[in-house]
Amino acid sequence: MPRVLLENRVIRHPAQELLRTPLDALHRDLGAKMVLFAGYAMPLQFEGIIAEHHHTRTAAGLFDVSHMGQARLRPAGAAEMLETLVPGDISGLAAGRMRYTVLTNADGGILDDLMVTAAADHLFLVVNAACKERDFAHIEEKTKARCALEVMDDRALLALQGPRAADVLARFAPACRNMPFMSGESQSLAGVACFVTRSGYTGEDGFEISAPADEAVTLAESLLDEPEVRPAGLGARDTLRLEAGLCLYGADIDETTTPLEAGLGWIIGRRRRAEGGFPGADVILGQIADGVARKRVGLRPDGRAPVRAHARIMDSNGEAIGEVTSGGFGPSVGAPVAMGYVASTHAAPGTPVMVEARGKTVPATVAKLPFVELRYFKTQR
Repeated sequence: MPRVLLENRVIRHPAQELLRTPLDALHRDLGAKMVLFAGYAMPLQFEGIIAEHHHTRTAAGLFDVSHMGQARLRPAGAAEMLETLVPGDISGLAAGRMRYTVLTNADGGILDDLMVTAAADHLFLVVNAACKERDFAHIEEKTKARCALEVMDDRALLALQGPRAADVLARFAPACRNMPFMSGESQSLAGVACFVTRSGYTGEDGFEISAPADEAVTLAESLLDEPEVRPAGLGARDTLRLEAGLCLYGADIDETTTPLEAGLGWIIGRRRRAEGGFPGADVILGQIADGVARKRVGLRPDGRAPVRAHARIMDSNGEAIGEVTSGGFGPSVGAPVAMGYVASTHAAPGTPVMVEARGKTVPATVAKLPFVELRYFKTQR
């Protein structure tokens, strides 16, 4: 079975006590292989990464993402304050709508990516596990004059992903079936009061469920009792998002990459492009106008050997033109896939390049992202 490495994603905290999610005991009861990730004991796999990947693509996988940071930013006018930290159009979010955006620094680099959902009297934020303490301190410091940040340490977060996810949730709360893509609302699932969003990090239709930590096991067991649902771990989450061409913070995006270099220019709406007012606006708006020197691209290596993060990418003359940021075997593609940054002159799909793999140099081709068809929910009209 192809091996999935998470070595560049694992963030160790040797001085800290190992953290556990509210579902830790359930994972172990289900036979999970546990690994250390962002200071937490997390399930890498249950029955196997490839099996969990395919099951999520065809039915529904249940992921524990409780290690991620959840918070509320109040009051309702917090959108204007958050816009001083992100290039996304947050003020334009109607209640119940959700947006993907990034925190930027003065150089236009990405401090973290996050999801923002507008509720009636607050913004619901979800940030990455490895960055959450820094993110929340940053947001609180910059917005405290007008806003209050409430970190939700008492919540778990589950992700139900796959083409049958809506069928499953509709048995608990029928309204979930018709939730628009990139939206959120309060629902009762298995008697548990939850806040449910519909986005996904797999390329499939999917729901993220924020629930009280002390009721998370009850909810997870109820979902796992449904015939379409199986538990899935970090390994399948990584292969699924890689095939979908989605960035992982700390690998594909970080403080040295800008949204334009990462292919995320679409997150900056017309108003924000015209007004600016976010950290690094001069750099980012300049790149919109003048282009970038490097771009994130997909890569399709020849053969069956996967390429890994930090492998050099070279042109046909052997000159270095970039570096792989994520790579592995794509179970749905049936071949190795990777992402990385290359000089813009070599970023066009179909461009032949060379990539290091297992001590050798192998031919590869720049590929259009994503590697698989994205099947997010489309609202019926």
